[in-house]
Amino acid sequence: MVRILGEGNSLLSQYIYELRDKSIQLDRLRFRRNLERIAEIFAYEISKDLLYEVKSVETPLGVAEVPVLANQPVIASVMRAGLPMHQGLLNYFDKAENAFISAYRKYGKDGTFKIQFEHLSCPAIGGKNLIIADPMLATGSSMVLAYRALIERGIPVHTHIASIIASKEGVEFVKRNLPSNACTLWLGAVDDELTMKSYIVPGLGDAGDLAYGSKM
Repeated sequence: MVRILGEGNSLLSQYIYELRDKSIQLDRLRFRRNLERIAEIFAYEISKDLLYEVKSVETPLGVAEVPVLANQPVIASVMRAGLPMHQGLLNYFDKAENAFISAYRKYGKDGTFKIQFEHLSCPAIGGKNLIIADPMLATGSSMVLAYRALIERGIPVHTHIASIIASKEGVEFVKRNLPSNACTLWLGAVDDELTMKSYIVPGLGDAGDLAYGSKM
């Protein structure tokens, strides 16, 4: 299932506009905060699909019946670009367990690249809801690699993939390679093109560099 949250009119569109704007991007603090705010919106929308149970809570004047989350999700982010989104999700799912994935593009001399997976820190995820955050879904190969590494720690009851900007090619790749009945893609916007180096067009550039500075 694919849900594109930016298709309607909402504040989400304002935040995506600011992420894309090449002059506003110069403010790294604002860029990180916009990633975080968008993830908070994603968290709210994802929360509607989770399982709830009714609990009694005693107020100063009586007892109220309130639906609350039956189980906390596991939030996983792809470093380093995913860290601000991770914090945004954690702001709402504040009791969630956490996982971190280290993966990057390793370029060859001919300009081609492969996804290099280096490290995974993760709790058991069997029977839990898993949320994977990465701001950009370009080719989709790093997301599929991350998912396959994570499910070695158990099979989640459902996986929610949160990406702010995706390419059509990346969406189709994920749909082909992940189980459709067990995964939901939550996207802010879907762009048409990828460059020869697999950057999304119009996209927004390198989210990790814009959030934390250029790398060697």
